[in-house]
Amino acid sequence: MTNKVRVRFAPSPTGPLHIGGVRTALFNYLFAKKNNGVFILRIEDTDQARYVEGAENYIIEALNWLNIPFDEGPNIGGNFGPYRQSERKELYKTHINSLINSGHAYYAFDTPEKLDFHRKDHESKGKTFIYNWHNRLKLDNSLSLNADDVQQRIINGEKYVIRFKSPENENLTLKDIIRGEIKIDTNVLDDKILFKSDGMPTYHLANIVDDHLMEITHVIRGEEWLPSLALHVLLYQAFGWDAPEFAHLPLILKPQGKGKLSKRDGDKLGFPVFPIEWKQGNDVSHGYREDGYFAEAVVNMLTLLGWNEGDGSEKEIYSLKELINVFSLEHVSKAGAKFNPDKAKWFNQQYLQQKTDGELAELFLAHTLALQSNPILMTSFYKNGKHLNDKPYITKVISLIKERATFVSDLLRLGDFFFITPTSYDEKASRKSWKEDTSQLMQELITVINGIDSFSSQNIETIVKEWITIKEISFGKVMQPLRLSLVGAMKGPHLFDIMDLIGQEETISRIKNAIDKL
Repeated sequence: MTNKVRVRFAPSPTGPLHIGGVRTALFNYLFAKKNNGVFILRIEDTDQARYVEGAENYIIEALNWLNIPFDEGPNIGGNFGPYRQSERKELYKTHINSLINSGHAYYAFDTPEKLDFHRKDHESKGKTFIYNWHNRLKLDNSLSLNADDVQQRIINGEKYVIRFKSPENENLTLKDIIRGEIKIDTNVLDDKILFKSDGMPTYHLANIVDDHLMEITHVIRGEEWLPSLALHVLLYQAFGWDAPEFAHLPLILKPQGKGKLSKRDGDKLGFPVFPIEWKQGNDVSHGYREDGYFAEAVVNMLTLLGWNEGDGSEKEIYSLKELINVFSLEHVSKAGAKFNPDKAKWFNQQYLQQKTDGELAELFLAHTLALQSNPILMTSFYKNGKHLNDKPYITKVISLIKERATFVSDLLRLGDFFFITPTSYDEKASRKSWKEDTSQLMQELITVINGIDSFSSQNIETIVKEWITIKEISFGKVMQPLRLSLVGAMKGPHLFDIMDLIGQEETISRIKNAIDKL
């Protein structure tokens, strides 16, 4: 086996990838890159009944969007393929036969009805039915039948499963990088099904065989697989193989902290639980990408769900490169991590603020272009808006409003008045700021503005404030109706910056409009 670190992310293509799965992929990726190792994607599609068309492509697209691509896997290959379990059937057959020959597995012919009868019988006596050492010799399997009978029943086409023969009276000491030592009494383990007569293995067998043949050195997976750890270690022992190291990640919990985060939580509270949009028929689940999150913000946010750098560090913003440098499984928490939708937005805001005005202008243009090409979202705003394709103008707008934005889509909402003249005015603000003498004051202000030669923010501010001082009136008496005239509401950046950007002619035109309407 290689000494090189090799890890795998092994999802089932049964639907969209939950952010819990994304975080598992991410932690595998970070660990691999930190150790100059290899990150593998393996598609565990042995459960054909639950297979969903398009799910595999969805997983690959999501990983690529997040900039955590795999080094080996479907469509790109590698030296340990194939990377879909459905294409590895013959391997599992060979390995299950070796377990039967070594006495570590056996054929079981018990019908579902018979097993159901045993379960109900045990329940009626206040017990739990477990198929293992204490009853397997009394049940319908190759341990209680002679070899010829077993062979004949297989030839006759009887349905069977192959079970693992879990050991009796053994104490296992299991090691987990995150959770430390775990002790298990093998008497409590059931004889899990490893193989079915349809020629398909269960997760347990396929998983162990693939991890061994792909030379996986570390298995990093969700804590829901902890109950399977004993069986998996026993399987390695039964094959005579060295087991990889294991690390079981904590759950991502609901915002209120009780229970695993689900799609229902996202639907109820209005946040995505999938990395990218998932469509199946009429069912559309929105994703972080489509909701306007930056991939790097999602990666940063997910990493801090259950991991921190340690040593009392309060650092929260990490680039992917920084995360690779500082990541370690020893600093992953055992306890579940509460998902906080507001914190997810905060991360996005931090990444938006880090971008240059020019970068945001490009993203703004792409956003408005997408809206303009959608006839449903097309409104008079996009028909009448000025400067909507003027990048230098948009860059200046963004420099004034980006501090208040969390998403690129916010920029349009925060700065709509830079592109279109207000046609309506906030009612409450109008009542408060537009008094009987306001129209007269605004007319005088037009004259003042008209006389400004150098129409720059600083110069406009100096001249307008001098005029207000000479008139011996309060600043609010002018500034509030002026903002209402230019913006249509009591919002927006520094008033004189707005005037500078929209220009002298447009400023006067807007004040005239307000006088006419208010």
